[in-house]
Amino acid sequence: MHALTERQLRSCFVNASKGEITKAPMPDLDTVDWDALDLLGWTDPKAPQRAYVVIPAGDGPIGLALRTQSRGRPRPAVCDWCQDPKATDGVVLYAARRGGSRGRDGNTIGAMVHADLSCSRHARRQPTPEERGRDPELFVALRIEGLRERAARFAVRVRDGV
Repeated sequence: MHALTERQLRSCFVNASKGEITKAPMPDLDTVDWDALDLLGWTDPKAPQRAYVVIPAGDGPIGLALRTQSRGRPRPAVCDWCQDPKATDGVVLYAARRGGSRGRDGNTIGAMVHADLSCSRHARRQPTPEERGRDPELFVALRIEGLRERAARFAVRVRDGV
């Protein structure tokens, strides 16, 4: 993922008002390892049901404001984005308000995603002996590619309101 400034981050959100994004907390961009990320996600420390994610897409980064209703301990589930079968703890249903008029009407799209939005780390983990096959590096590369495609597809659906 390419490094982004706070201004670039705030300007790429497609499903939140300017006021909401102005008030949104931002991650410490000086500590972000951009080379190890396929998406940048963070939660609101003051409102744990709120999260934000910026996903690279073909025409630039797409920022999404997310919400979850999960309370207590999340149930084991496979993340829709990274699809890591070994990291099923901490997956929650996040809802993103659609972009445009459909979003203003209250329509949302949901995805089961790691609550801490750590999908990049899960996609990059070393494969188990069962997963490895003949080429472990190819296995990881394909998992990263899949994460990027699924997350970008979700972001575009939110942005375009479809």
